[in-house]
Amino acid sequence: MHMIEPYYSWRNLYIASDDELSPFYGTEYSEFEFTNQIYDHLIHPQWDDFGSNTLFIKVLFCDYEMGFAIIEMIGEWNDCLYNDVMHLKRNIIESLSENGVEKFLLIGENVLNFHGSDDCYYEEWFDEVGEEGWIVAMNFREHVIDEFKSIGLDNYILWGESYDAINWRTFTPENIHKKLESDITKRLGM
Repeated sequence: MHMIEPYYSWRNLYIASDDELSPFYGTEYSEFEFTNQIYDHLIHPQWDDFGSNTLFIKVLFCDYEMGFAIIEMIGEWNDCLYNDVMHLKRNIIESLSENGVEKFLLIGENVLNFHGSDDCYYEEWFDEVGEEGWIVAMNFREHVIDEFKSIGLDNYILWGESYDAINWRTFTPENIHKKLESDITKRLGM
């Protein structure tokens, strides 16, 4: 796991540690010291700790005018033992939302497991994004999506083949935003 880096090809467009509105503003990273770990597996030092024991993230892109953020994740999402969604919501999402972000793309290719609890924080997050906002989960593993479904997260988060089919690394963040907006508008029949 220590070789899996967050996606870095958009660093010319956005760096969370340089963004004064970001919860990670001023964070300094080492390329050589591996201090974060998921259980007994060290992870690449570019991943950001947001208070979870087993889940780390990277805000790959955020545009406050568009109200859009892309967040890549790695590890085990464990609401049951560690209430990861509470940490994510309180420490990251609320900060972004206070600055106008209401559309969230969560990239979960490196999320190995999900252990759900209840849906209270997801419901709160969904309510706060309002009618114009959305939360999309892209490229999560099938068994993780099955766990999402088991606690009713499909009431709050959009996912599916149409989103997973997007080769997001070949798009600019703005084009991903446009594609998602178009797909969500069609999906909701607006």
